[in-house]
Amino acid sequence: MNDAVWVLTLAAAVSAGTPLVFAAVGEILAEKSGVLNLGVEGMMLLGAVTAFLAAAASGSPLVGLLAGTLAGGGLAVVHAFLSVTMRANQIVSGLALVIFGTGLATFLGNPIEGDPLKPGIVDLRIPILADIPVVGRILFDQDPLVYASWLVVALAAFYMTRTRTGLALRACGESPETADAMGLSVARLRYVHVIVGGLLAGAGGAYQILARVPSWSGAGTTAGIGWIALALVVFAAWRPWRALLGAYLFGAALAANFALQAAGVDAIPAEFLSMLPYLLTILVLVILSASSARKRLGAPAALGVPYAREER
Repeated sequence: MNDAVWVLTLAAAVSAGTPLVFAAVGEILAEKSGVLNLGVEGMMLLGAVTAFLAAAASGSPLVGLLAGTLAGGGLAVVHAFLSVTMRANQIVSGLALVIFGTGLATFLGNPIEGDPLKPGIVDLRIPILADIPVVGRILFDQDPLVYASWLVVALAAFYMTRTRTGLALRACGESPETADAMGLSVARLRYVHVIVGGLLAGAGGAYQILARVPSWSGAGTTAGIGWIALALVVFAAWRPWRALLGAYLFGAALAANFALQAAGVDAIPAEFLSMLPYLLTILVLVILSASSARKRLGAPAALGVPYAREER
């Protein structure tokens, strides 16, 4: 394959992986608090359609990004209420939000189905760094949200390992009874981090429509990448930096179809290449579905378990 095609493919992989970075880091924060949020796909879709509508109405992609982020956070509030306050089954709550978010996004998006979005997010080339051979084109000739995703990863990693609140978050996910005995508010910690996770999922959906896809196309706008983000959390062993690398790996799988077609490689069916990222997702989940594997990787011990203080 032509070297230029490989460079463009890797650059596309970084862009394709960016919504996964936002969603996966948000899910890591939520799961570290002990709350499993399967509603990521619904939050991303709602964030995407809200970002489209807000950006089209205001003429500003920044307004669209803010609106999409808040839409994802709003849906996360519902999940936090159901899973923390009402102590509902977190799997059922998350799946319900996928259905609700997808339905609401489809309803809101009906009038704009197939419409192009202008303006979208444009690339921001970093001088000098972008001139580095190969690496410069891949990493430093991207849009501003790619760079922002690196900052989000760095802040999340620092927050979870180097701050008192981050340590409290991890204690909450490992043993909420112990955290409660130490005077920490388990409910407040879970609420905050589930909502932050929803905000980041909404930002990922907003990025998808503002930078990745040319128009709103219903559920096909995100094409199931919210589910990939959930698998990515496990693949990354609940570590933000690994999530960044894993997102680019899955991004490369998403971009491989176009790259090989551009290079004239037709030995592999295009349909198989389109399936590749989802096959990787299934493979990761199958391999890591065993409880022993999750424990070795560092899954929060209280993940998915509602906490009732009066039952302590």
